[in-house]
Amino acid sequence: MARDIIDASPIESRDALVAWLEQGCKPADSFRVGTEHEKIPFYRADRAPVPYGGDSGICALLEGLGEKLGWDPILDDGRLIGLYDAKDGGAISLEPGGQFELSGAPVETIHQTAAELDRHLADVAKVGGAFGVGFLALGLSPKWSLGQTPVMPKSRYQIMAQYMPKVGSRGLDMMFRTATVQANLDFSSEADMVRKMRVGLALQPLATALFANSPFLDGKPNGFLSGRSEIWRDTDNQRAGMLPFAFEPGMGFERYVDYALDVPMYFVKRGAQYHDVAGASFRDLLAGRLAALPGERATMSDWVNHLSTIFPEVRLKRYLEMRGADVGPRERILALPALFVGLFYDSAALDAALDLIKPWRAEDRQALRDDVPRLALAATIAGRALNEVAREVLAIARDGLARRARRDKRGEDETIYLAPLEEIVATGRVPAEDWLSRYESAWGRTIDPIFEEAAY
Repeated sequence: MARDIIDASPIESRDALVAWLEQGCKPADSFRVGTEHEKIPFYRADRAPVPYGGDSGICALLEGLGEKLGWDPILDDGRLIGLYDAKDGGAISLEPGGQFELSGAPVETIHQTAAELDRHLADVAKVGGAFGVGFLALGLSPKWSLGQTPVMPKSRYQIMAQYMPKVGSRGLDMMFRTATVQANLDFSSEADMVRKMRVGLALQPLATALFANSPFLDGKPNGFLSGRSEIWRDTDNQRAGMLPFAFEPGMGFERYVDYALDVPMYFVKRGAQYHDVAGASFRDLLAGRLAALPGERATMSDWVNHLSTIFPEVRLKRYLEMRGADVGPRERILALPALFVGLFYDSAALDAALDLIKPWRAEDRQALRDDVPRLALAATIAGRALNEVAREVLAIARDGLARRARRDKRGEDETIYLAPLEEIVATGRVPAEDWLSRYESAWGRTIDPIFEEAAY
């Protein structure tokens, strides 16, 4: 999330929380797609991490981009932590370890996403280049230890960093060392949301496999093809995972609200101050009986900010967030929204995807989620090879994009953005396997060449 929401409207009841989600429903002709991606900055001269301060640090980089773009600053206790495009709705923000995130504006087509991404990568290359800063297109920081990784001065992250070790063994790795690409998509009704959430959840492990791009940690292979995805399996299982309840009868906005209410809070923000309430119940804040803030009542900004601190494989806000993929180079950043636009924004494609996942039981979906960080496309689900499932899913998405028929100036439709994934399925080799092969051969078992070969 690029910035905290400011809405002091008091919440009078649980129904108001449900209504807030329901207000995300929009007609199909108003559907948009948003794409977010993180990248890991480093100094090209010595492959060192980039701290927040200093003449060529993260803050200086943000200041340079702010001057170039004319975007509004996002501040935390007077410190520059991001930029916001008030005109189109995009933003640049920082993850805990300095991962640089573009939260793209909601746009109509993947062609527009491509244009936005190209502008952004050109901007960061120009500004970053002046500081000697490059950016890694990997799902996991490959070399630096946690102790070597910079800490960004964001108040909410300080609270999270203190809490994470209490609820899992990998929370700090998740915060400081991972990088993802995410696609955000709309729904037209509660029923449409449920259909898309079910397809999205069932297929996130497939996305993890196709985009697996994080095989290194601490300067050597970490034993996984998506080390980022493996880290999420023991980060905080109260707020992450595959949401099996989403497939049960009665799933809807109310059921998700009840789930979210039971996820422990991190903080309550009042004015510029973050109050550490980690582990507390939002239900207590709703009732005005939160021990850390006696008498304080929940506002709509509290609810929206709380929803942003829940991390399932698919997250519901006023849109659906697909959260399973490692970040990669430009062509794969564009492939993720193309995949889910193809599946979600064509009714026949969505029906076909639902039919494909219908036989899968909760234990099948979970077993796949557990296997793909290590096996990627070599995993199986319900007796089927995942690579075979991937071929079928990509065909469904391709047909959906073709029927959408959104063409660029050259007359090409959005199916062009699926090409990198179709090549992966054709070869059966995911990106991480290619990196590992280079590590064992051309690189001579040293990690340093990846700072050239995996850089934007």
